[in-house]
Amino acid sequence: MDTRWILCPICGSKTRDKLRQDTILKNYPLYCPKCKQESLIDAKNLQITVIKEPDAKTQSR
Repeated sequence: MDTRWILCPICGSKTRDKLRQDTILKNYPLYCPKCKQESLIDAKNLQITVIKEPDAKTQSR
């Protein structure tokens, strides 16, 4: 079974999580201990895609 470390999409360093080839992640909050940023990812077949969060909009009255 092929396993790989998940790399941070922001700084590129290794995180504390590993992926196996049969792992499927949806809306996974990935935390990087080096840059201390959190990002949402999806993963399937060792392919990782970053989910872009929409910017908060101001509330109009």
